[in-house]
Amino acid sequence: MHNCGRGYEATMGALETGIVWGADVVMLQEPYVEREGYNIGHPGYRLIRGGRTMTAIRRDTHLEFSEVDKGGEGDVQVFDIRYPSGRKMRLVNVYDQLRQEGGVRSQGRPAQTARWREIMEQEKILLGGDWNAHSDRWDPQCPPKRDANFLENLMDEYDLIDITDGEETHSNTRNGETSGSLIDFFITKASIADRLEISTDLATTSDHAIVCAQLRWNEGEGAKVS
Repeated sequence: MHNCGRGYEATMGALETGIVWGADVVMLQEPYVEREGYNIGHPGYRLIRGGRTMTAIRRDTHLEFSEVDKGGEGDVQVFDIRYPSGRKMRLVNVYDQLRQEGGVRSQGRPAQTARWREIMEQEKILLGGDWNAHSDRWDPQCPPKRDANFLENLMDEYDLIDITDGEETHSNTRNGETSGSLIDFFITKASIADRLEISTDLATTSDHAIVCAQLRWNEGEGAKVS
């Protein structure tokens, strides 16, 4: 999982990290924006673009993916996954940020307009992305709390918990000073939380870290999400 800052190098770096790590799916936020004559593709992944999200599904994965439209103007992508054993789960890729018009951020966050009640109907669910939300609930070193109400309310309503390793995932430099925050992470229910292993020690040319998650149901059955 990675916010690529719309950069080509960061987007391809995240996909290559997925190949090396053996990820079944790579969830991207702000991927490279294609221009005339500059398209993007990858031999190892099938790329499915939303709006400001893109989900890359490994071409030789043993999992079956079905995309489900739940709104959010392309800033929320929902996939139902079926394992060879018949086990099912739902994966949600989220970019929660203000709408952009003419390159300028305006009011309203499209991700928050998604049909969240329908999204959360699946009991086995893993949600991840760049939430752009600051709270000491998931970031012990949090700067002043801001933009966290939507996510906190979602977590409270559906008994979701954040899964992080406590590492900063975003760096910001202003006036020569660099600060970090934890805004890119997974949330899920308790039944899945103890089956997840998280790593955030990977980086690209983006100012966000790559967050990797390994989900294990039992021996020989699981999924890797980057």
